[in-house]
Amino acid sequence: MAQKSFQGDVIPGAHVDIRMWTKAAEVEDQAMRQLHNIAALPWVYKHVAVMPDVHYGKGATVGSVIAMQGAVSPAAVGVDIGCGMTAVRTSLRANDLPDDLRRLRSGIEKAVPVGFGMHKDVAFGDKDAKDWDRFWASFDDLSTAVKAETRRALLQMGTLGGGNHFLEVCLDEDDQVWLMLHSGSRGIGNLLAQHHIEVARGLAHNAALPDPDLAVFIAQTPQMAAYRHDLYWAQDYARRNRSVMMRLACEVLRKQFPQARFEEPISCHHNYVAEETHFGEELLVTRKGAIRAGQGDLGIIPGSMGTGSYIVRGLGNPDSFCSASHGAGRRMSRNQARKRFTAEDLAAQTAGVECRKDTGVVDEIPAAYKDIDQVIANQADLVEVVAKLRQVVCVKG
Repeated sequence: MAQKSFQGDVIPGAHVDIRMWTKAAEVEDQAMRQLHNIAALPWVYKHVAVMPDVHYGKGATVGSVIAMQGAVSPAAVGVDIGCGMTAVRTSLRANDLPDDLRRLRSGIEKAVPVGFGMHKDVAFGDKDAKDWDRFWASFDDLSTAVKAETRRALLQMGTLGGGNHFLEVCLDEDDQVWLMLHSGSRGIGNLLAQHHIEVARGLAHNAALPDPDLAVFIAQTPQMAAYRHDLYWAQDYARRNRSVMMRLACEVLRKQFPQARFEEPISCHHNYVAEETHFGEELLVTRKGAIRAGQGDLGIIPGSMGTGSYIVRGLGNPDSFCSASHGAGRRMSRNQARKRFTAEDLAAQTAGVECRKDTGVVDEIPAAYKDIDQVIANQADLVEVVAKLRQVVCVKG
């Protein structure tokens, strides 16, 4: 597929430019101020790449790709370290599913704890990885801020959480059944992130920053070494968490549909740091609300709970640091959505989807999100579409 030309805006910044896969006029003022603050940081390389799902976030803007030389900002990752997506195509077809999907949704909810829920016992084993003992042994090397959280971390492995996290049964345009989920590093990742954000804010070289939440760690310092150690552990935890949940969800499907078979999963982080080489330079690339979209990389870009989602393949665009958006992106805050919409609105906008339709999740209403089809169209030079999915079951915390 030929790569299409860039259609967004380029805004001059104090240190580097802001390269946007959307129109600047469509970005809220708070987010633009954040982007200018990021672009003023002396460690940022070449430009800030801004995805079409961009919106305001704590510290760094959601939908931003920030490449730094010799530095990294923990708030630019966010508190849900390693948050991301996993999807599996099954052998089931739409006509294999019953008309009433409540039993399927209930089975998934029993198998995968949501919200603040935890498993009663560990939910992982050799089926998920051969090195669980090594992984858990390294818990002792994490920051002392999480030393009391061992059991919580164990029992939250394989749990969904709340907010915008979800587990869905979807159909593609050929009526093939998919499982798809969105989650991260749970409570342990949050605690590690908050600890390191506070450490960074207290360092002298960050005293004059335009936004204290953009405080950075500098290469070759003990604080940077400690953060990178904990960061990579939390990213691994998030990956494993999704793997365990997907196994549990597949077991639910297998129990209700014994003929079901499952392909290899597609998995991607969208809140993380990676050591990568771009334009001949070794960089620390932070993607906050963005996926890696290198040439041929498979990725997942979800919409909201009543709209479609996309499986995509990266085009390896160097100007985005080989990145793409992580989803539709919010167009209004959770508080705004709660004030504006009702449970009746939610039910209307999720018609045909077996899911919660109560006030507890009204902030996740589709109207609170941007148009996923437009978001995909805006990044035609970053990814090509492999499959479009529509959910028929959506489990949320």
